[in-house]
Amino acid sequence: MDNAYKIAIIGGTGKVGRHIASHAIQKGYHVRMLVRNPDKLLYKNDKIEVVKGQVQDIENIRELLKDCQVVINTFGQPPKEDPLYSKVTNSIFNVMKDLNISRYIGVSGGSLTIKEDKKSMMNRFGAKMFEVFFSKMMQDKKLEWEFLLNNKQIEWTLIRLPFVKDSLTSKLIKENLTDMPGTKITNQDIATFIIDHMDNTKYVHKAPFISH
Repeated sequence: MDNAYKIAIIGGTGKVGRHIASHAIQKGYHVRMLVRNPDKLLYKNDKIEVVKGQVQDIENIRELLKDCQVVINTFGQPPKEDPLYSKVTNSIFNVMKDLNISRYIGVSGGSLTIKEDKKSMMNRFGAKMFEVFFSKMMQDKKLEWEFLLNNKQIEWTLIRLPFVKDSLTSKLIKENLTDMPGTKITNQDIATFIIDHMDNTKYVHKAPFISH
């Protein structure tokens, strides 16, 4: 099975990104990944095209996105650096608009709270703890969310995740728009959910929580 779609993946060497690449290949998609250090690429396949570069460089993003139909962003913040999430998403969207790419799927943490949420007391407490201990990151995540809300031209989805468990075991994926339904999820199931929702409009312009 071969699919004409080409998927651009940012964060392809990370905990979730490498599973997204392998899952996409299994489904017949072609994949192009932006990789800072190609030696870190654990999953290699002739259907994966590697662009060496970094997400801070808009020309690297442009090279990554050309002739792709879907952009998946699982960028993970480098330790000890100032948060870059909102800036990276802004750059990606600018290039997407230039290249007429409309579908974007990003990931964030379940600690991100938005206006429509109805979080349980435990999840509200957890989110507050993140705001106290990771204040810079959470401010930047909120900036990213505000940026997404103001961009209706792109068909974006932001998936909010609990604790990510490194496992190939699959379980039932629970979905909820207003509260995190569980405490963990496997990176395998995150990949499955993302690939299955590329053509699905259910969560366009929404930020679902997913978990086991």
